Amino acid sequence: MAKPKSNKRISDESVVETIIQLCAATGMEGTVRPEDVAMELYPEDWQSLTKRIRLTARQLAEVGHICIMRKGEVADPNDFKGVYRLQIDPKFFEL
Repeated sequence: MAKPKSNKRISDESVVETIIQLCAATGMEGTVRPEDVAMELYPEDWQSLTKRIRLTARQLAEVGHICIMRKGEVADPNDFKGVYRLQIDPKFFEL
């Protein structure tokens, strides 16, 4: 039986704030799974947010707020595939 679609609206600002808060909370060495961001925002249907989180993470990385990590290395926000993690960029605290 298919799950009914929810009409829950999550603002772009909420996505940005949640990514920044979770990344900042892990400190300079920690990383955050995009799934954790999605679950924080919408535990009932977190999978529906994964593409949106990826896009928002890319935008935040482009402006230097976070880093997208792949296999322990900083990835190009415009060219990364597969499993990734999010990490606060040290420059974020200088803003």
